Amino acid sequence: MSRLDKGGLIDRAQTRRFTFDGEYFEGFQGDTLASALLANDVKLVGRSFKYHRPRGIVGGATEEPNGLVELRSGARREPNTRMTTTELYDGLEAFSQNRFPSLDFDLLAINGLLSPFFGAAFYYKTFMWPKAAWEKFYEPAIRRAAGLGRAAQEADPDAYEKSNAFCDVLVIGSGPAGLSAALAAGRSGARVILAEEDFEFGGRLLCERTPINGAAPTEFVEKTLAELRSLPNVRLMRRTSVAAIYDDCYAAVERLGDHLRTPEKYKPRQILWRIAAKRAVLAAGALDRPIVFGGNDRPGVMLAAPVQSYVNRFAVAPAQRMAVFANNDAAWTTAFDAHDSGAEIAALIDTRDAVAPELAQAAQKRNLRVILGGEVFATKGKCLESIEIRANGQTERLAVDGLAMSSGFSPNVALTCHHGGKPVWDESLAAFVPGKCPPGLHVAGAATGAYALSDCLAQGAAKGALAATEAGFQATAPDTPKTEDTPRALKTFWHVEASKGMAFVDFQNDVCAKDIVLAHQEGFVSVEHLKRYTTMGMATDQGKLSNVPGLAIMAKQRGKTIAETGTTMFRPPWSPVTLGAFAGHHRGKDFRPARLTPTHALAEELGAVFTEAGPWLRAAYFPRKGETDWKQSVDREVRAVRENVGLIDVSTFGKIELQGPDVGKLLDRVYINTFSTLPVGKARYGVMLREDGFVMDDGTTARLSEDRWIMTTTTANAAKVSQHLDFCLQVLWPDLDVRAVSVSEQWGQIAVAGPRSRGLIAQIVDDPGAISNDSLPYMGAVETSVLGGVKARIFRLSFSGELGFEIAVPAHEAEQLARKLLETGAEWDVTFYGLEALAVMRIEKGHVSGPELNGQTSAADLGFGRMASTKKDYIGAVMARRPALTDPERMGFVGFKPVNPKEVLRAGAHVLAQGAAATTSNDLGYLTSATVSPTLGGAIALGFVKGGAARIGEIVRAWDGVRGTDIAVEICAPAFYDPKGERLHG
Repeated sequence: MSRLDKGGLIDRAQTRRFTFDGEYFEGFQGDTLASALLANDVKLVGRSFKYHRPRGIVGGATEEPNGLVELRSGARREPNTRMTTTELYDGLEAFSQNRFPSLDFDLLAINGLLSPFFGAAFYYKTFMWPKAAWEKFYEPAIRRAAGLGRAAQEADPDAYEKSNAFCDVLVIGSGPAGLSAALAAGRSGARVILAEEDFEFGGRLLCERTPINGAAPTEFVEKTLAELRSLPNVRLMRRTSVAAIYDDCYAAVERLGDHLRTPEKYKPRQILWRIAAKRAVLAAGALDRPIVFGGNDRPGVMLAAPVQSYVNRFAVAPAQRMAVFANNDAAWTTAFDAHDSGAEIAALIDTRDAVAPELAQAAQKRNLRVILGGEVFATKGKCLESIEIRANGQTERLAVDGLAMSSGFSPNVALTCHHGGKPVWDESLAAFVPGKCPPGLHVAGAATGAYALSDCLAQGAAKGALAATEAGFQATAPDTPKTEDTPRALKTFWHVEASKGMAFVDFQNDVCAKDIVLAHQEGFVSVEHLKRYTTMGMATDQGKLSNVPGLAIMAKQRGKTIAETGTTMFRPPWSPVTLGAFAGHHRGKDFRPARLTPTHALAEELGAVFTEAGPWLRAAYFPRKGETDWKQSVDREVRAVRENVGLIDVSTFGKIELQGPDVGKLLDRVYINTFSTLPVGKARYGVMLREDGFVMDDGTTARLSEDRWIMTTTTANAAKVSQHLDFCLQVLWPDLDVRAVSVSEQWGQIAVAGPRSRGLIAQIVDDPGAISNDSLPYMGAVETSVLGGVKARIFRLSFSGELGFEIAVPAHEAEQLARKLLETGAEWDVTFYGLEALAVMRIEKGHVSGPELNGQTSAADLGFGRMASTKKDYIGAVMARRPALTDPERMGFVGFKPVNPKEVLRAGAHVLAQGAAATTSNDLGYLTSATVSPTLGGAIALGFVKGGAARIGEIVRAWDGVRGTDIAVEICAPAFYDPKGERLHG
């Protein structure tokens, strides 16, 4: 065991049992999965992406590139989770990834032997021939070899929430700068949110021993938290990662249940917060960086700062015998803390020729061997067994099972760049520091490059007070606690060029120094090209460790400075965000709340099978006893309407009431045809275009009185048309005296169609004369009453091609109306029919619907060219006259029927000339809607073909590559049933 006998912030009284690859281990409350495995001497935790090399823990937080595992099993299986951020809990299950058959023995490790052939961009250079082999062989083989974890195959049983929070000051990070900033802002009375991604507040103060006011840094943390908790205006949010900064908010993920085997009942696992803050202070700290040298990826090689964290916070010595390899003073503190905790430090290897006297004295006091001007150029062992050192012209092999490396620190500047700002290179720090920040964001502490503890405390207090002042509060920075700063000097050093073996820059994606050299040789010298050519910085850690060393190597190849070389774009999120958190409740049936029609309960009683139609749940068909499939039910419903009478709930159509003296003018401008001349009591079909000349929607609008109109839209475009009218009235023509309001929810609407429809309606309308052929002709509209005083609007319209009426009543009366129609029409066997039957009848009649109104068709394409007025202007008129939209060879709306009546057509089939090869260049059109008509006794379809109606009578082919059919069809007029419309006027 590598657990130290004393120290740390773990609770040794609370044991936590867990498994890794099926083997049981024990840790303590306060451990992470990484610290618990290290305490159990488990160093091999994963395999690399490309070469499948053995990999161990290298970092301590969100920067970890190697320790990725699958957590849990079954429906809760979660891939690619960092061990270093996974809070240990009792019963935790973890499984290594990307190995076969086992972690210890991975057959694909043979890729490492082939590494000379697997350099940067080898995929693009190697798998080019034969062309067909890429999809059939190369890509599947590569994916099987290279993938990371496996996603769960079952639906996630946990809940995820989205929520909003508001504050005056948001403090991101709870290290010394963050705590000081929160305290300064909180004391002013400002509403403060302190967000910390770790499960404990304190940041680096949990990992260091530097006294504050003469006491342990953890005492300062506890005292500060106690005061913050006492302030009612301060909200402390641990396990909360601020992942992104957007134009109007900060996005944060709070992990409420990730540290539990299953989330608490009735509580979400995670919450995606949208935080609106007047000001923010970023105190995200800095990350240690690796040195690029031969074998630097071997399990047992770690970053120095995380080693310090494992020793001081988790009471774990990551190795029995350790060396330190660095170019800076901070790594010496790691060696001192590890030694003082009981770990053996075999050597302190520093690339510098001289260090501060106090460091040398501290090392001498502890009898530590110091090698100045030294380099580690190779390592040995599956897990680290020894290192090879070069110093003063001599080489030496040193037996160690752990190596702490450090090339200095990189401030966490990612969030400062989410508005497009670029960080600035500071040569004295050998690091990028914040440049232009998002509005309202201040940066404090190590995130600015101020690594000294006293500077962090002072900056945090000052920036917290400043943020509160800018938010409108009187704030002063509190006195800075007294502390002793540890040395922080460094001398730039990135790469041991005379290394033995592969020297890794990006550990997860197996990007080596030689790959960057190759990128330079092949001309990929732009940092964005370098990233994509080598995949450096494209792994799950997003280059937190690799970017700066990689840029340094490229800069040297180019003979430029790192500042001149530049850096890649920092994009959100800063830390991983689960898809579940992004989705929240919007998944499955909760993706969009199902809207129910007013007659939904009645449809359920009648045994309806429902389908989603846009946001609505509508009856698709109504099966009856003895019917064995849906087609029998639909055919029966169609015949009932054609021969007798049927009902359907059409309440889902958009309904927009328009009032005012200028409604006619508005309609003339939004429809292609004229509406201002429409008489009272009449309805008219209209087509609406987008500004680009393509059809947006179609529907009818009726004039109820001189200044009252009711517009009907398609179900799918109800909201879009309403928004469009609002835009027209508020932006384009605010001078028009028109009021428009959606009344889709206020009115239920039942369509009654069939030869006996008038007779049925006459029995429920209070004034039967109101619906006579003279009083209510085709396309007429009347306001009357039904059912003994229920106000109603009756429209003489038909989508089925039969004599038809649509009865609109207040939505709460619609079910009563439908039940009365069924009761009254029982003697005629009145039939409730669904969307499937409606679709069959509209195809028979040749009416366009959603498949034809797909956003790519013009009015002329659909056969409405003659409807478009040439005497007025309207939205889309100019763009609709573009040559491409008026080309005679443009696809036009037609019908199709198979030459062999027994063959079945399918929507989606492409139209090809007889004998033409199935290629894109030969594509003449496509079928949009198809059915087998019970009325006509065979298959029919609607669609588009080049040349449109001019090709009626031609024999072509409906070729369907997906279903493997190739059917000879005749192009015909789209109206298959009652083309003269005689039945509509019955």
